[in-house]
Amino acid sequence: MTPCVYIALIHYPVINKKGRIIASSITNLDLHDIARVCRTYGVRRYFVVQPLRDQRELVKELLTYWQNGYGRVYNPDRQEALKRIKVVASLKMVLTEIGASPGPVLVATEAREGWANLSFRQARELAKSGRPMLLLFGTAWGLAPKVLQICDYVLEPLKGQEDAYNHLSVRSAAAIIIDRLLGEPWWQRAEGGQ
Repeated sequence: MTPCVYIALIHYPVINKKGRIIASSITNLDLHDIARVCRTYGVRRYFVVQPLRDQRELVKELLTYWQNGYGRVYNPDRQEALKRIKVVASLKMVLTEIGASPGPVLVATEAREGWANLSFRQARELAKSGRPMLLLFGTAWGLAPKVLQICDYVLEPLKGQEDAYNHLSVRSAAAIIIDRLLGEPWWQRAEGGQ
């Protein structure tokens, strides 16, 4: 069964480095890079959740350039990837847009210790279950606790070689996580599929 996975890049409610709830700004690189990952791995839709109207308008302008303007001619592959993006004002709008019954399994990503209740192996199996999955990625310093609390699961943090340092850009984390959930397992590639 082909996994039915959606992602949402949350700009509110997220926290800043002091732990206060904020709305973060759109980052152009996050739009392009995460859209390309979504296209590569078959993610159904990439929702950009941004409550600030001027920020949503900025994204729409950028998308218009790449989908209808000179960008469409200059880089057709980019146009193809950016078609996956939908800008909305709230997580509630994402859930309405997906419209599945039952609703999608909500899986948050989180770099901080203490929230995880789902391993990558379990998440991979969950993605294959047939029920839609919505992966939530936080901007700034991560998703606000009130978002983590409404999720069905919180994915274990990514771990590198340096346990004390865990501060990847959201686009890097999204690429790694989506590859782990939807990509061919690296050990199968290394062993020729055995």
